[in-house]
Amino acid sequence: MIGSVCFGAFRLDHFDGLIPFDFKTEPAESNSKYLVNLLSLELTYFCSGLLFAAVVRRRVWDYAFTVTILHVMITSLVMLEFPMVWQWWLALGSGLFLMICNGQLIAYFTCQSEQSYASFSIY
Repeated sequence: MIGSVCFGAFRLDHFDGLIPFDFKTEPAESNSKYLVNLLSLELTYFCSGLLFAAVVRRRVWDYAFTVTILHVMITSLVMLEFPMVWQWWLALGSGLFLMICNGQLIAYFTCQSEQSYASFSIY
């Protein structure tokens, strides 16, 4: 869904269903398709952190790692090769960091009044 919004915002000519998985697009600031891929990846990870905080409320980092590992596996299957592009791994890592930080902080602040919620000192 976020990929579709980014596609419309950048007014690309051809919608590519590989947007969440495409690591073969040439990384350049002037390449609109690359920017759509990058922006949709980061925004999806940001929104997923919010979703995990609302649904799970605990251990968002665990769900974030699991989703990222699944994403890498599905990407390898869809593109028929393992991603070796360092820019893609950097974007994936920063998205993972963003998802963990915003999700865990929101879960912490919304659930800190609950007695059963584990504090950071237990981790």
